[in-house]
Amino acid sequence: MIRSVLAGTGRALPETIISNYDLEKIVDTSDEWIVTRTGIRTRFVAKTGSATSDLCAQAGKIALERANLSADELDFIIVGTVTGDMKFPSTAVYVQSKLGAKKATAFDIAAACTGFIYGMDLADSFIRTGKATKVLVIGGEILTSMLDWEDRATAVLFGDGAGAAVFVAEETEEKVGILSTYSKSDGTLAHLLYCPGCGSINPPSVQSIARRDHYIKMSGNEVFKHAVRMMRDSAVIGLERAGITMEELDLLIPHQANIRIIEATQERLKLPNEKVYVNLDRYGNTSAASIPIALDEAIELGKLKKGMTALFVAFGGGFTWGSACLRY
Repeated sequence: MIRSVLAGTGRALPETIISNYDLEKIVDTSDEWIVTRTGIRTRFVAKTGSATSDLCAQAGKIALERANLSADELDFIIVGTVTGDMKFPSTAVYVQSKLGAKKATAFDIAAACTGFIYGMDLADSFIRTGKATKVLVIGGEILTSMLDWEDRATAVLFGDGAGAAVFVAEETEEKVGILSTYSKSDGTLAHLLYCPGCGSINPPSVQSIARRDHYIKMSGNEVFKHAVRMMRDSAVIGLERAGITMEELDLLIPHQANIRIIEATQERLKLPNEKVYVNLDRYGNTSAASIPIALDEAIELGKLKKGMTALFVAFGGGFTWGSACLRY
């Protein structure tokens, strides 16, 4: 059987770190308020005008080096992002150019925080059907470019960064690599987390800028309720499809959105703390970059080792949600 095996991971982050105490000088908030409600203490912030493709390319280069592959061996480059370099072309083609991956087909996925999961789903499909043997999946965001620093409900949540993973085809009877994927969406919930400006229905104008339409808008309480259900359902379905029990699972790597969402999901799944990876306090919510950054860090720290099974679960604007189960 042809399986999609994880060959290498990488992450890239801006140089600047902003703490909650720094935010106290910008918005009406406090370190205690932010930590209590979100679990976030610091986040990485890119300089104004930075390119998302730069972070993605840096993470991708590291992942390729760890996979012992050259960029020109790649068949596909899939980038999950909602903060691309520009409206078009895709951020992925700029990543392709910066890596020198001349053979690859490159494209973006706009699934918000579930972008990396969607990317894994596609990569697995390409590999299992024989359409590809080497796929680079990246989640990268510069979300601070969409933040309204006068809105503390969103300004304190998000950070910037990129994470990448290389998946390669391997013919084996062993149960390794991507064991299952699951993805869903519900457009009737789009109004709960979105950016209303700069699209075809509300193009940039003096009026739209004055209304601050080009910033992220979020209905926090409603997002929370749906997110916990979606994360829990995604985890259960993902494990069922993989033929893995909750007891057999070694590590849950959830989308790092909010500590309350993570803890509520953990409680519903009855998982102990040692089986749930959390780095939210240091990175904030990096949207599509959240899971690949955590994956790379978990491997680096020895939390995820060869032979162990990990489950990724995410939800995002759209609404989108899903999971992927991987035996490393």
